[in-house]
Amino acid sequence: MKPLPFPPAGRHLLAQAGAALASLRWPLPALLGWSAAWAAYLLGLGAGLPAFAAWAGAALLPLPLARRVGSAWRGAVVAAGFPLSTLVLAGSGLPPWAWLLALAALLLLYPLQAWRDAPLFPTAPGALDALAQRLPLPEGPRLLDAGCGLGHGLDALRRAWPRARIEGVERSAVLALAARLRCPWARVRRGDMWAGHWRGYDLVYLFQRPESMARAWRKAGQEMAPGSWLVSLEFEVPGAPPPLALPPATGRPVWAYRVGAQPQRTKADKPDKVARCRVATETS
Repeated sequence: MKPLPFPPAGRHLLAQAGAALASLRWPLPALLGWSAAWAAYLLGLGAGLPAFAAWAGAALLPLPLARRVGSAWRGAVVAAGFPLSTLVLAGSGLPPWAWLLALAALLLLYPLQAWRDAPLFPTAPGALDALAQRLPLPEGPRLLDAGCGLGHGLDALRRAWPRARIEGVERSAVLALAARLRCPWARVRRGDMWAGHWRGYDLVYLFQRPESMARAWRKAGQEMAPGSWLVSLEFEVPGAPPPLALPPATGRPVWAYRVGAQPQRTKADKPDKVARCRVATETS
């Protein structure tokens, strides 16, 4: 990346400011980075700079922050927010301040606290079909989709276990309402998947971020009964060998962990993914 067009002292202050912003709780770094870019753009226009020069300078402003927010997807969100918003507004003919309306709509759909969890990625309809024949669940099991979004995971659970009692929890009020309307046969509540208890469930399903999996495994071990299952789409628990690992029949692998039946191991001891795509001979 080329250095920003500022003198050394200015670059140093900018780097310090970026480090301070990156230490804030997500998504505040993204919101502040976008706001700073827009402020710089409008100030540049007000100072008489050509529109492209003002836009280019403002687009470069969040880049130091984007490199410090801890993950690639968060960095992309910080860096792309201003350029994408200007392209959308340019195509629509709306005034520059209209991006605030889009931000308000985004916050209504996806509240600040939920930004620490996974983005809205739906579960493929048949992603969990193979689990029904391989997991020893009781008759009429109680299942939870933790972070159910629009209800695609609820649909996948019902396909795999038609007689199950299926529940979902979703932090966003808008998404929780949409899931209730899409899946009237499921019990969907609005709430924090991390604050609510997982006790009483035979299986908890989640499609989260890689960074969330260690936390989810700890929560399952603390609250779920021995012999129950934590099932994750795509992302595995670091350091825990899954008794069941299914290859990506729908594009994403499925990892199933039995609570109270698996020792922890280090990443250095982790077997390769091909070897893990099997059913353990001992599941009890």
